[in-house]
Amino acid sequence: MPNVIEYNNVMLCRDDVTILKDVNFAVEEGQLLFVTGKVGSGKTTLLQSMYAQLPLSSGSASVLGYDLAGISPRDIPRLRRQLGIVFQDFRLLDDRDVLNNLKFVLRATGWTDPDEIDKRVVWALKQVGQTNKAYSMSRQLSGGEQQCVAIARALVNDPKIIIADEPTGNLDQETAFTVMDLLQRIAKSGTTVIVATHNTAIIDRYPAARLECDNGTVQSL
Repeated sequence: MPNVIEYNNVMLCRDDVTILKDVNFAVEEGQLLFVTGKVGSGKTTLLQSMYAQLPLSSGSASVLGYDLAGISPRDIPRLRRQLGIVFQDFRLLDDRDVLNNLKFVLRATGWTDPDEIDKRVVWALKQVGQTNKAYSMSRQLSGGEQQCVAIARALVNDPKIIIADEPTGNLDQETAFTVMDLLQRIAKSGTTVIVATHNTAIIDRYPAARLECDNGTVQSL
């Protein structure tokens, strides 16, 4: 399978402080990949570089053919339209129901046909088992339901890569496994899924390739 992400001798810094250096790895299409390490080890920094939130300090990297070292401001939204991003704190819009949380994403990324938007939203909610919550406000949902809806939101635009930053961090273990079952199934369907986590139970339960952030470096395990 072709590589959808490649990093070569990358250094990542914040406020002139080096967070990660000598980062080298590649991710194949359809791969499930864990990014592991202690809190503060650089997991989020690495993920943010993948969707061009944090620029490279040195080295070269590409995501879906976009050169992260030289990516233009105009190309950053184009890259992100091909990515689905899931956060630990869900980041759903509190002022609208689940249906309109997902519709918002599609309209923001250029979808205009109301029928196509409706079909896509229903499809995404079905993938995560939340069709019965379509008209619920996000604040009415449990943590697990909110995270499943957040994954549906990431899926709705048919991304090539899903990047999930500690998606089970606010969930109990049983619910965390439910969410990981879903992410694993998405990966098996052909979408690349990258999950940052420090939950050892998840790492043990779901065999997958792994990058370990430790002491300013990234090791492939």
